[in-house]
This record gives sequence, structure tokens and C-alpha cells, in this order.
Amino acid sequence: MREAILEISGIDKGFPGVQALSQAGLKVYPGQVMALMGENGAGKSTLMKVLTGIYQPDAGEIRYQGNPVQFTGPRESQLAGISIIHQELNLIGELTIAENIFLGREPTNSMGKIQWSVMREQAQKLLDRLNIKASPNTPVGRLSLGTQQMVEIAKAISFESKVIIMDEPTDALTDSETQSLFNVVRELRQSGCGIVYISHRLKEIFTICDDVTVLRDGRFISEQPVTDIDEDRLIEMMVGRRLEEQYPRLSLQSGEVCLALENVSGPGVKSVSLFVREGEILGVSGLMGAGRTELMKLIYGATRKTAGIITLNGQRISPKTPADGLKYGIAYISEDRKGDGLVLDLPVKQNMSLCALAAFSYPGGQLKHKSERERVDNFIRRFNIKTPSRDQLVGFLSGGNQQKVAIAKGLMTRPKVLILDEPTRGVDVGAKKEIYQLINEFKQQGMSIILVSSEMPEILGMSDRIVVMHEGHLCGEFLANQADQEKLMACAVGKTSDEVVVA
Repeated sequence: MREAILEISGIDKGFPGVQALSQAGLKVYPGQVMALMGENGAGKSTLMKVLTGIYQPDAGEIRYQGNPVQFTGPRESQLAGISIIHQELNLIGELTIAENIFLGREPTNSMGKIQWSVMREQAQKLLDRLNIKASPNTPVGRLSLGTQQMVEIAKAISFESKVIIMDEPTDALTDSETQSLFNVVRELRQSGCGIVYISHRLKEIFTICDDVTVLRDGRFISEQPVTDIDEDRLIEMMVGRRLEEQYPRLSLQSGEVCLALENVSGPGVKSVSLFVREGEILGVSGLMGAGRTELMKLIYGATRKTAGIITLNGQRISPKTPADGLKYGIAYISEDRKGDGLVLDLPVKQNMSLCALAAFSYPGGQLKHKSERERVDNFIRRFNIKTPSRDQLVGFLSGGNQQKVAIAKGLMTRPKVLILDEPTRGVDVGAKKEIYQLINEFKQQGMSIILVSSEMPEILGMSDRIVVMHEGHLCGEFLANQADQEKLMACAVGKTSDEVVVA
């Protein structure tokens, strides 16, 4: 029988109006990768915060290396040999890579003076191990989001921890960065490290993990070897029901062209021409850095075009600010819901109505509070947002429910064009299905939808047409029934497709 290096059992944790954990548990074995799975709101992050001392449990026990422990904070758990790599980065942009990795524990000489050359040398070894092509002297703020994530991983590895928790570690990584991470995970496993791997990307679980533990509604459901289950069974354990169809594409006859771009250029965008019809989903694919988000921000008015023509319902428009975009009827749901999409310290109600206050205001500017509450409550019911009330702070909601609030915020403005940039990033399979069904509702209502996604199955499963970007250009266009992952990838790496169609 295997002995666990870490065992968490019978954990309860409640917050005002919410019982986050109820008899939750987890075992981590030396030299093994344990996947921790569950829908958004299942309690995964809360359980990890209890483990590392960010939260104190209401009941239950934590045993580490055979002894009961209760940490008072992350620093204490880290010094004991348990490191956590959070989904939200915890880096200081003004400091260098080396300074971030060794912050608070810089190597010093006998006089207490920092040994900068030693610190840079140690940092370089970690960067080489992770195949990070950056100097340890580079300020973290200049790095891409994916490289910043790899620096977080390097920092955790530098502690030589016996248990490492990775919370959505590949969320912002490219394919090559993900492979580098997997190589490091395999090295850590061979050295006897126990790893907790939290991810919504099911294929990763079957690629890199040995066992899987499932939480649902804050409760322990099952622990099984990965070899004993498949994706369908894992999804069923997570959501408590069978999902019959993962991508429920709705086939409809689309209407007239709503939004059109002709040779549009701007920051990160080079002479792009495309269109989207009423009641149509236009998928935008491409690798990270291809210019997808830059194009969306240009359409919305967050950045300015330097050339080209944008028309909406046949009329030329030139949005110069996000406020202009909203005025024209273009809503943009950011890929970074916490940085750009939501105000985490405000309640659900204010977040939803923030961009549509004019619709709830009298001519003098006074708010129509009853109308606002009714509209917000309607979206909460319609979107099945799990929140104790409309007055709950958005920061306390799970990732999937935060994403629904962000989408509702955009819809409050009653847009003609809805741009969804990575709408299901960090969202569990159950919430994904609900978001897809909502997208289909918008499509039925005749809304023009632009869906940007790094997940090719999502693009292929939900889009009517697909355009592919490469280095700021459009490199291909396909009808959904003519596209597959190989064709999209060929375009994404710059190989112009022979089967490009103009639909």
C-alpha cells in the first residue's frame, strides 16, 4: 500500500452565505502527480488555501510526512517544503527575473551583502532547466504572460519543495512552453516530489498525471488511477451527470453582413479584411502572439487603427475609445477577466451594470435602482450564476461564475456585435457547456459573434466560419465543415492554405 507524503481529510470551510468545503480530502504520494479536478466552485482553490495556511479550516486534519500540521501562512508551508504556484501571478514587474525568484531569500556573504552574481547564476540554471529564453537580468514586466508563468514555476522549484501545487499552470503557456513544463514535472516526479496538478484541460490530465482526485460542491467524490478512467467518466464525476454533447453548435441561416473590416491595420495588426454576419459565429484562431487580441481591441476602440475601413451595418465607423465601441454597439469580453473585465472589489450588481448605467438613469443622472436590480437578477437566473446574492463581491465567485458576470456585463449594453476573447479560459467543463448554450441563444437572437480561442476543438465545435491569424495577418479562412485541426495549425504557423475560402 502506498504511503502519502501529504494527507488532507475531513476539511470543512465556510464563508458568509457559502459552505465552500464539506468533508473535503486529498492524498499526495511521493514521485506521483495527483490531478485535483472539479468544476469552478468545487472547492479546489479553497482546499489549497487551507493547506498552505491562507485560510484556517473549520474542521479536519492535515498530515504532512506522517505528522499533523496546521500552517499559519504560505511562507510557513513553503519553508516546510510545500510550494504553490497560483493561477494569478505573484510577481513584481519592476524587479528582474532573478530578484523575483529569490525575493526575501537572496544569497548573501558573511557580511550580509547580497551576492548578485551567485543569485544570477542560480537563476540562470533554473531558466535553462525550464528552457526559458530570457536573461535573469530582465525585468519581469517586460516578459510575456506565458514567460511570467514559467518564472513563477522556476521560483517554486527553487525551494526544492517536497510537494508542489500547480494551479492551472499552462493557462497562459504556448505549446512549446507546456512541453517544457511537462519535462520538468517528469523530472520532479523522478526525484520523488509529490505534485498536485489542477487543470481544466482534460488532455493534460491523461498526459502527465498518475492519479486523479475529484471534488464536487466542496466534497470529496473519488480518487482513482488515471489509467482506470476516460474523459467521459471524469467529466461525469466532476459535474454529477453525463454531458451528451460538448460543443452544441447551432445551425442557423445567418443574415446580412453586420461588421466588416477592409485592409485594417494598427498595433500588432497588418491589413486585415474580414466580416461577420447577423446570427453568425466567426471563430478567430491562431497561436499566442498572432495578433488576435490586438485585432479585437482595435475593433472595440481600445487601440486605434492606422489604416483601413471599418463598417457597421453599412456605415463607416472609427472607434477611438472603448466608450466609442459601446456607443456603436460593440461589446468586448476580455481574455483577462480579472485585469480588464471585472472590478473584483465591487458586487455582482455593479459589475454587471457598469457599462450600461445610462440605461438605468433618469435624465438628471439619478439611477433607477429597481430597474437595475431587476435586470441584474434576470441575468443571474438566466446565466445560472452561483452567488449568494447580487451584492456578493465578484472576487469571491468561482472563475466560471466570474466569466458569466463578465459576459452579462457586455450584454447589458444590448450590443449588435459581441466579441468573446477566450471566453472559457480557466472554466470547467460544466460551465463551458452553459456558456456555449448562452452563445447559441445570442446567435438565435441575431447577434453577430466573434469567438477568439486558443482551443481548436472549441473553435471547430462552435464556429460557422473560421479565420486564422499569423503575425498580425489573416492567413486563412474556412467554413467550419471544411476545417480541421491540421489545416488550422498549418495556417497558424504561416503556411498559406490552398483551401482558403471566402464564405
